[in-house]
Amino acid sequence: MTNDAVTNGTRGGRELVEQLVFGSMAAQTVRAAVRLRVVELIGDKERTAAEVAADAGAEPRPMARLLRALASLGLLREHTADSFSVTPAGALLDPGRPDALTSLVRMFTEPVMLRAWEHLDDSVRTGDVAFDTVFGKDFFSHLKELPDLSAEFNAAMSQAVRETAAALPHAFDFGRFSTVTDVGGGDGTLLSGVLRAHPALKGVLYDTEEGLRQAPATLERQGLSARCSLVAGDFFRRVPEGADLYLMKSILHDWTDEQAVTILTHCREVLPSAGRVLIVEPVLPEVVDTKTAGLTYLTDLNMLVNVGGRERTRADFEDVCRRAGLSLTSVTPLTRAAPYCLIEAAAA
Repeated sequence: MTNDAVTNGTRGGRELVEQLVFGSMAAQTVRAAVRLRVVELIGDKERTAAEVAADAGAEPRPMARLLRALASLGLLREHTADSFSVTPAGALLDPGRPDALTSLVRMFTEPVMLRAWEHLDDSVRTGDVAFDTVFGKDFFSHLKELPDLSAEFNAAMSQAVRETAAALPHAFDFGRFSTVTDVGGGDGTLLSGVLRAHPALKGVLYDTEEGLRQAPATLERQGLSARCSLVAGDFFRRVPEGADLYLMKSILHDWTDEQAVTILTHCREVLPSAGRVLIVEPVLPEVVDTKTAGLTYLTDLNMLVNVGGRERTRADFEDVCRRAGLSLTSVTPLTRAAPYCLIEAAAA
């Protein structure tokens, strides 16, 4: 390798490390933009920093610095000195849009979510959940005590599932089934997408009382209240019987293998002979490759520090299914909602 190649490689490596180290600052920049309603205030026009600052109740010079930082991140565009407009990516920070990601931004830049990350090294050393140590209780118990944060979490999960809700109904043969129960289905965004695309299908939305709090409004908006029933409960104790398809999206990755087996076992106990369990989660390759989104591995670490779960490989899913009396029949990438896969399991 030539000296130039070594120099260029070192420079490229330095740039990568610097970009990663300053990533948390970029996240807080986006958080500030949401809290100050920057995108809403600019709207579909070009506006100056002074104009945005006046409407936001902020100082003009610091606002100009924030707007330039957002422009450098690709969320705004500076046309002439101190004149800004919103880019297509930045428009996702407008809460008035149906595809907005503002709740996702608020939740994943929320100090409660980030405190445990300060102890990632401790979780790696011990295998313990850092959140439990920092707050003296588990993540979901803490959410239950904070209604506003719980509502924000539910809204963030709804925003996170929209892409999957659009892709899933056309990527799986729901026509084989009569009733689908969405286990841990939250506000019903995912199940609504499935039911709208399959008018003959009935639905059951199963979650805790806190998880279901926004569900009636979602079903009402979609005109699905008559076709979908709400059942409150704890999937560690039981899963309601009566469905021939049990759907779970981003549920098992919140929990340890033993807990995942418990949830799947409860599905197996009420599964009819021709029934299926459909798990929608990322499936990690056995060896890291460039085709797997780096975000999936960061999510895996988030599970480690905040809730104690993990992302899994196909072999991992096969293991927890087998232990629950299920046989994994197929794993299909959900190409329109990467990195998610459809993991189908039947009674063993």
